[in-house]
Amino acid sequence: METLELQPPSALQDGQLSDYELERGKPMPSKNHSIAQAALIFALKSAYRQKYSILSESSVTLNGDKHTPDVTIFPKMLIDWERDEISFFEPPLTTIEILSPTQVLENLLDKAEDYFSGGVKSCWIVLPRLKTILVMQANRLKTYFQIGETLTDPATGITLQVSDIFE
Repeated sequence: METLELQPPSALQDGQLSDYELERGKPMPSKNHSIAQAALIFALKSAYRQKYSILSESSVTLNGDKHTPDVTIFPKMLIDWERDEISFFEPPLTTIEILSPTQVLENLLDKAEDYFSGGVKSCWIVLPRLKTILVMQANRLKTYFQIGETLTDPATGITLQVSDIFE
């Protein structure tokens, strides 16, 4: 299998933030970040497309602050291809954030608190290097799931095999 070499994020190269980082207020995703995000979306849509709408990089405004989680889970919504929306003002059920190599875990934990104060029911934090997913509930209950385990989110009833994300 061929290995592609990626350039490090711009912040690592010259200390300057890229347009992506400035616009979204978060680090540029890496290869592993992108692979984990795609795997999550695929697994979630494969199992839950009838019950939930799974969105990538959607803009969500909560308590007047704009956020762009890596993945959001909303109750199933109708899609109107003729009329688009730039930002959601209703909280998703779940937000999913994936830790990037240049990101600090504390920042994602703080984001989760912001999401909860805005009405989000659960927040997942994906730790690619550890092959672990932290599921946090608004009541501050935290559960870690690793390869070989079945992730369960009590807020949505979603279950998935962690191995499917980090295959």
